[in-house]
Amino acid sequence: MSDALTAALTLLLATNRPAAASNLVAATLPLPTAVVAAATAAGTPATNDPVELELRAILSEDEVALREIEQILDEAVPAPDAPLPKQSITAAARARVRAEPVRRRYERFIADHPRHARARLAYGSFLNELGEEPEAIEQWEKARSLDPSEPAAWNNLANVYAHIGPVEKSFPYYEEAIRLNSNEPVYLHNFGTLVFMFRRDATNYFRCDEQTVFQKAFDLYQKAIALDPNNFQLAADVAQTYYGWRLPASGTAEEQQAAERQLQETALRAWTNALAIAPTEADREGVALHFARWNLRAGRYAEARTNLAGVTNAMHAIVRDRLLRTLEGRDSPPK
Repeated sequence: MSDALTAALTLLLATNRPAAASNLVAATLPLPTAVVAAATAAGTPATNDPVELELRAILSEDEVALREIEQILDEAVPAPDAPLPKQSITAAARARVRAEPVRRRYERFIADHPRHARARLAYGSFLNELGEEPEAIEQWEKARSLDPSEPAAWNNLANVYAHIGPVEKSFPYYEEAIRLNSNEPVYLHNFGTLVFMFRRDATNYFRCDEQTVFQKAFDLYQKAIALDPNNFQLAADVAQTYYGWRLPASGTAEEQQAAERQLQETALRAWTNALAIAPTEADREGVALHFARWNLRAGRYAEARTNLAGVTNAMHAIVRDRLLRTLEGRDSPPK
């Protein structure tokens, strides 16, 4: 797998959830290689309607339960050099027990109010967080059929179809979510990620070549970042797209070299923009790896070594060491 695609697999995919009593509740999409972020949620109406008050109470319990389940599972993760403990099975069982009261409350509520679309949307997100994707799909599809105007249902379904398939269903579902709410950066970001990651499917869906697919992903990311300019992951995803750009096949050698230099400088500017809003030192070190890649590609080996010298976080060690091995013996720019 290329470095570009490996990096692309760390892009965000987000799932919408209704808000709890007084705050927005984040949902996760349990992709094996994706980092998942909180999404803008569909709000629960401000009302004293007993039905809505009951749903708010369930959402609050949902939020607390998921937080406790996350803690249970985190505590069960062994150290890297430790053998797998039997307690991991116990932790999974404890997590199921903790989830059960919330599951029952959702099921009772839906039995009493089977046409309540937002309740099904919330229950689907709860099931999805528990890794029960087929059951989540069932609830989200029902929510979509009850209220086709709710973009979160289309977005959530697109996310999960991208994970378990069929991937081709994700494309029209993301398009519908964006049609219903074109000002939600999460939807644009998710769709851009899908197009970037599943390029072959995208070429079939859009009936275009791969370079046009890269342009589509880039355009979606650009629209998202215009709506959310301080989102580091969005800025990083825009910068990622430059790994896929191809240089023109025609033209003189000088023209092709000029195009290559322009691509390198444009990519480095994009990573500079991402660096300016990187929230953590680990993120900044990750950007330094991309600086090193582009400087290596440009033959600026001293600059690449300087970039890599500041990367000390263990999570970046494999990529850093691979780039250092590539740099071995390259002490001067190529002729």
